[in-house]
Amino acid sequence: MGTASTTGSLTYSTVDIEKVVRKVTTDLKMIAQSTSAITETLAQTYGEDIELLAKNGYLESVDLTLLTGGENGTEIKATKYIVNTAAGDLTSSRPGGVLWPRVANPYLRIILTYTSSYDSAARNTMSSRLNVAWQPTSVSTSHVGLPQSGGRDYTSNGWGMQRKDFGA
Repeated sequence: MGTASTTGSLTYSTVDIEKVVRKVTTDLKMIAQSTSAITETLAQTYGEDIELLAKNGYLESVDLTLLTGGENGTEIKATKYIVNTAAGDLTSSRPGGVLWPRVANPYLRIILTYTSSYDSAARNTMSSRLNVAWQPTSVSTSHVGLPQSGGRDYTSNGWGMQRKDFGA
């Protein structure tokens, strides 16, 4: 088991990352179930990739967006998870609060943002270990058309993900 340290006295292990990503994956499964945009099995697959990238220090954020009208449709709801490696001041929440609506022709867009250490050598090493062939995108994840509507923090021993929710 690997460990990583942050400045100060906060230390976390890969087990802490697993605990936090498990909550994110639970959210993703709830979104899958409520929207029918993807299957729960596919949500688990995405969660496995998120965990692997996080454990290797390559994950900066995860953005989930529900669109109606297919891949190029209208944004209905969104959630952004931002990695925080010094999350000692955060209070951990339980997963949930992501009962998203069923919409016509639903599409769930998932965009991962990587840390600067995820260079071409790291991409080559990781590509055979990931379940999904993640592709670069220029799609904005600012969600300017959706009001921010809360969020939650998921943390374990100083490693966390801050969730920001968008949409009414």
